[in-house]
Amino acid sequence: MKRREFLKTAGVGLAASTTVAAPAIAQSMPELKWRCTTSWPKSLDVPQSACETISKYVAEATDNKFQIQTFAAGEIVPGLQVIDAVGNGTVEMCHTAAYYFIGKDPTFALYCSIPFGLNSRQQNAWFQDHGGQAMLNEFGKKFKLYGIAGGNTGTQMGGWFRKEINSVDDLNGLKMRIGGWAGKTLAKLGTIPQQIAGGDIYPALEKGIIDATEWVGPYDDEKLGFYKIAKYYYYPGWWEGGTALHFFINQDKWDSLPKAYQSLLTIAAGYANLDVQARYDARNPLAIKRLVANGTILRPFSQAIMEACLKASNEVNAETSATNPDFKKIYDSQMAFRDDLNLWWQVAEYSYETFMIRTRPKG
Repeated sequence: MKRREFLKTAGVGLAASTTVAAPAIAQSMPELKWRCTTSWPKSLDVPQSACETISKYVAEATDNKFQIQTFAAGEIVPGLQVIDAVGNGTVEMCHTAAYYFIGKDPTFALYCSIPFGLNSRQQNAWFQDHGGQAMLNEFGKKFKLYGIAGGNTGTQMGGWFRKEINSVDDLNGLKMRIGGWAGKTLAKLGTIPQQIAGGDIYPALEKGIIDATEWVGPYDDEKLGFYKIAKYYYYPGWWEGGTALHFFINQDKWDSLPKAYQSLLTIAAGYANLDVQARYDARNPLAIKRLVANGTILRPFSQAIMEACLKASNEVNAETSATNPDFKKIYDSQMAFRDDLNLWWQVAEYSYETFMIRTRPKG
């Protein structure tokens, strides 16, 4: 074939391939506008940032063809009703802490955090490399939900108390705002748990409706102002060794997404999952210094209280496992995984961090 004829033929072929490819790409990237409601007031910028992260990256990657608009708690539905809004199709997705919804099924706690459970790194390992996310999404089909991990607080604080908690007896009769599964554990010790959304906690504490509250940790707690009312700040939050936040997407909406959009959402949520804990880890140290400077009194839970709470937690989980097969299957998987990882942490992570903490400059 002569050079001129070859170039002419090649040019025709290239043009043809271009005209075929363009419509295929366009068809795989439809224009979509989704709404994502959250369980957070706007003032809680770290969890709220997870939604802003996925909105930004999904929009940029699709040249604004796929847009996700974020709404704070109460703008569409109250913070504790976001799962219903997703399941019934009022909105396409939400961002929340799944243990708010244990009234529907206690298995929801296992998406998020249970007392004396996995820490944040162990959760990510279980979700990503031990079949955890697949097990949870099989359960989520009952509620028309597809879940993707979207942030973690790390180990939380044990909360704000008007008075010192010196013994297990001091927990008896205490009215405490405490989310999720931990409330059932403390109820066994006489505490009266209250489920209150983040934006409503301060007035409840101020008016004496509750005697104590927990939320997350220094950075968020400082913003919510609890130190102005209750000066005793306890640690650790044994009920939340790592609190996983999730994006929940309506199952039908997820299934109808092009594969490219599913991949983008998964990747963006993965970045948000990393970014949320990075923000907490970076901001909590300075926040706790400010709180102490403002009169906050740090107190550890005693060994006796920790052991009593562990015993109560084990009882709650055993009772639930006996009547709920979904809970038992996922709980057993998590606990076996936790025990193996704690053995490894004892060898490397814990021994290293213990040494580094002991050598930290004082003052």
